[in-house]
Amino acid sequence: MQIKVLGPVEAKVNGRSVTPTAAKPRQILALLALHSGQVVSVPTLIEELWGDRPPRSARTTLQTYILQLRKLIGDALSSSGESGAKEVLVTRYGGYLLDVPPESVDVHEFERLGRAGQQAYDVEDYANASRLLRQALEMWRGTAVVDVRPGMPLGIEVVRLEEARLGVLETRIDAELRMGKHKALLSELSVLTVQNPMNENLCAQYMISLFRAGRQWQALDAFKALRNTLIEELGVEPSSRLQALQHAILTSDPRLDSAETRQLQRLLA
Repeated sequence: MQIKVLGPVEAKVNGRSVTPTAAKPRQILALLALHSGQVVSVPTLIEELWGDRPPRSARTTLQTYILQLRKLIGDALSSSGESGAKEVLVTRYGGYLLDVPPESVDVHEFERLGRAGQQAYDVEDYANASRLLRQALEMWRGTAVVDVRPGMPLGIEVVRLEEARLGVLETRIDAELRMGKHKALLSELSVLTVQNPMNENLCAQYMISLFRAGRQWQALDAFKALRNTLIEELGVEPSSRLQALQHAILTSDPRLDSAETRQLQRLLA
């Protein structure tokens, strides 16, 4: 079974789609996939489907949705001479478990590649870090579970995943900055800073890239745009770290021209 949740929800068994068309069974599949190999409790599933106002028939209706999912899986298995939908979507005491290998779900592969990329970054192997983190980001096909209207449990997972995605992106860009690829990053960072106008990490990366590309005034403009947004939206100034970077650009600090790890870390610490 192969399941994708980093974008529209898709599930296939032996190449045959088992993605439910109905909204609530698709919610259940997405939540079980995100926790594959773990029991998701009945109360959690009920909260996902109906929030704090479940109908009296909630447990019975949930069982009906589980049977619908099992039928889709079972039909796909039987078409290739296999059986065992109950061994894939397993009933456990107090809940249900989707018993598939971690690599069968795109989110787990994203997390594996993200960890491997971070490990490479930590030992200053920036080329491998960039490669692995790019592979992780390529797992995404849009916003997580974009075609599902999430309840509270699934909504929390979506927020967590988007934060993880942003963290992987920032680390990948930092690795490539340390490889001296500032010119290649300019276009991407110009878009990212517009999409994330209060993200100081992306702004710092953009400022460094602009400065190294000989566009000091644009680097200072990027700081000014972030500062104006933070003051207007939150009533706060940029962090001391970003203000230190602005000062370094104003004074053409020579450390900004170096991709050497420790110098850059000291400047942005």
